[in-house]
Amino acid sequence: MNRSLEGVKILDLSRVLAGPFAGQILGDLGADVIKVEIPHGGDTTRGWGPPFAGGEAAYYLCANRNKRSLTLDFTKGREVLERLVKWADVVLLNLRVDSLEKQKLTYDDLKKINPRIIYGLITGFGTSGPYSRKSGFDVVAQGMGGVMSITGEPDGEPMKVGVAIVDVTSALYLNIGILAALHHREKTGEGQMIDVALLDSQVSWLINVASSYLVSGESPKRYGNQHATIVPYQVFKVKDGYLIVGVGSEKQWKDFCRMLHKEEWAEDPRFHINKDRVKNRDILIPMIQKEMLTKTREEWLGLMEDYAVPGGPINELDEVFEDPQVQHREMMITLPHPTAGEVKLVGSPIKMSETPVSYDKAPPLLGEHTDSILGELGYAPDEIKTLKEKKIV
Repeated sequence: MNRSLEGVKILDLSRVLAGPFAGQILGDLGADVIKVEIPHGGDTTRGWGPPFAGGEAAYYLCANRNKRSLTLDFTKGREVLERLVKWADVVLLNLRVDSLEKQKLTYDDLKKINPRIIYGLITGFGTSGPYSRKSGFDVVAQGMGGVMSITGEPDGEPMKVGVAIVDVTSALYLNIGILAALHHREKTGEGQMIDVALLDSQVSWLINVASSYLVSGESPKRYGNQHATIVPYQVFKVKDGYLIVGVGSEKQWKDFCRMLHKEEWAEDPRFHINKDRVKNRDILIPMIQKEMLTKTREEWLGLMEDYAVPGGPINELDEVFEDPQVQHREMMITLPHPTAGEVKLVGSPIKMSETPVSYDKAPPLLGEHTDSILGELGYAPDEIKTLKEKKIV
């Protein structure tokens, strides 16, 4: 099978989520990813449970398939590390700037070893600026970057997103940079550094909310499950639960009114076009809510299908992974695992016609591939034995 990144070698020196998730995506696309972990413990997320599968935490499993694991003490094993850097096309890191300097892992340090290296770094605040030496975490970036100020009920407290979304989007931005840098190197032979900050990433995906502030100068408020500039576009309570209605055009508004048998709403000057509905949401939303309480979720979903009104259910995770569309798109996969027997994982959303992703390796055990990787780097069996005796690997 052809694979998009076959032959690309990734040295993953990162830990926890943002860097490892970036490495997993590259591995899914065919890159050879070596995950380097500290001996006798490994990636912090290996202990972030329960739940566990075969002794491995579910958190660790989510971001580390399609990799090989090598244990290495950086402070004792500099020579091994330098061989790995010479081997690699790309190195992934997410350490603080002062830690990178202390361990001589900065871009300037590594490009002396391999001038063609593509250096992918995720930090809380970037490598420059007044916050560059501060620790940064996903929830801190969500708070500082503004998304918590617009998330949650209007009269409630600011609310973070339910997953580490800044880590995930930072990983995606990093990989876009890596692919661009690989293309540039193909043409010029030059490596480069990609400097991705959690805070920058979070600010970037404020999208229309940020644009509205920059245009108007007015800070947005929280709308809960409503939309700031589209009405109705939100969650509604129904007879037996909740569902989502997303009316994004005037045609859909008319179709929605027909579905409710309230055609007169579409002609009402208070609600005729979206800007009127936004202005008069406090009048309109209670009117819609009253109608939505008359039927069950399934009844409304059937009618929404009939009238081409966009929307859908609010699924629990068991419903997500039982959904026929999710199953058809292979968004849950299973892989054989040396201690768990078989592990269930979330599949890749990247569907490619000629070079599809593949799932070759379950998330590795700590140091599972140490001997074979050292052999590939040119270490003889007796040298590997010595490295182990010295607790370097």
